[in-house]
Amino acid sequence: MRHLLLLLGSLLLGSGPGMADAYRYHLEPLEIAEGVWVFEGVTEDFSRANGGNIVNTAFLITEEGVIVFDTGPSRRYGEQMREAIETVTALPITHVFLSHHHPDHVFGNQAFDAEILHALEGTIRLLAEQGDDFADNLYRTLGDWMRGTEVVLPTQVVTPGRVTIGGRAIELLAMSGHSGADLVLFDHSSGVLLAADMVFYQRAPTTPHSPGIDVWREELRELEALDFRYLVPGHGPVVSDRAPFAQMQDYLAWLDDTLRSSAAAGMTASEVMVLPIPPRFDEIAVARHELMRSVVHLYGAYELEAMALISEGG
Repeated sequence: MRHLLLLLGSLLLGSGPGMADAYRYHLEPLEIAEGVWVFEGVTEDFSRANGGNIVNTAFLITEEGVIVFDTGPSRRYGEQMREAIETVTALPITHVFLSHHHPDHVFGNQAFDAEILHALEGTIRLLAEQGDDFADNLYRTLGDWMRGTEVVLPTQVVTPGRVTIGGRAIELLAMSGHSGADLVLFDHSSGVLLAADMVFYQRAPTTPHSPGIDVWREELRELEALDFRYLVPGHGPVVSDRAPFAQMQDYLAWLDDTLRSSAAAGMTASEVMVLPIPPRFDEIAVARHELMRSVVHLYGAYELEAMALISEGG
């Protein structure tokens, strides 16, 4: 199906300068610490209006070259990301670290040499298993923004731990709470924590591939304990405090309690999807949409848990 969509895109679209200009992400690198630059996406869901630019990506300049963290939602994004990096430095890109397998973080891979794409072993496996389905979905959702985008697998397996790259002291942390295989990059040289989708801020977290809210919350505690100066969430504004952790813990605790109590009360999934969301989460974008997605993907496990408790009690 992905190859058919690629072919149709090529037949239906021209390749003139006007078409190219229509699909510009207008990526503007923001330096948040010395040599650490961020491209900040919008706190929305995928749409043709935003082209899938809903994610934060970053790059770090070292003495020897550039480290890229995540490549964005499409080939166009990856290519435009490279162009934006070249306005900042002429150094070569030596490493690309991919936080996890979700398409908004890895579908710009084509813009980079596959030999420098690094990811956790679990991320590579999950992208191989699910990448084509993700591509089909994004082609339908984003249309021409995805033109020419194909899944490119990382070739380098990340070993968690500390490493020095071009004079920068980097720590690579392996977690699982968001997607099952989540890479976090902590740049000790600047104090910047690139948390990717382990942390959302002012935007409701996506939960479809989480191994469990309890796992995620425990790993958030580990991240919060790190001595960082700046936090770059996967979605939402960059901060210099721990406010995103408080918001994440509050939201995930509410979500967990809501799903568990609803299952215990025998509510249907449809009923849970329309439950009131507490006013304190009004500032969190797409909360209703993500509640509905969480119910679809997680509620069955809570229903099974409730049934087991009833059986034990009987």
